[in-house]
Amino acid sequence: MLLISCPNCGSRDETEFHYGGQAHVPYPENPNELTDRQWAEYLFYRDNTKGTFAERWNHSTGCRQWFNMLRDTVTYEIQAVYPMGTPRPDSAGKTTADTGTASTAADSTTTGTAAPSLSSTSTTAPEGATK
Repeated sequence: MLLISCPNCGSRDETEFHYGGQAHVPYPENPNELTDRQWAEYLFYRDNTKGTFAERWNHSTGCRQWFNMLRDTVTYEIQAVYPMGTPRPDSAGKTTADTGTASTAADSTTTGTAAPSLSSTSTTAPEGATK
């Protein structure tokens, strides 16, 4: 069990917290201009890093505040806890300008080619289906 240090309340048991996903994922500048594919990538595609990873956490049974945590996903070692809106520190504790956005490159492990093809989607209903 992890002992998480809340920036507002101090060290507490991990059962008081809820995981909120990858930290530093910026909201799209022009969301109305995104295609469905781009919007889906923003909403659902995240890095799956083995090693140091920036995460969002909520102290749900305490102060109810969100904060970021830099944690090693292999050893579960918490390397840094820092407030929302501040830059991500590197593993040595210094802050960096990295935003940690998910990659949308075709060769990315987060997008890859494992996604279903939308071009082969049939628009006809299967036999026996009602309209």
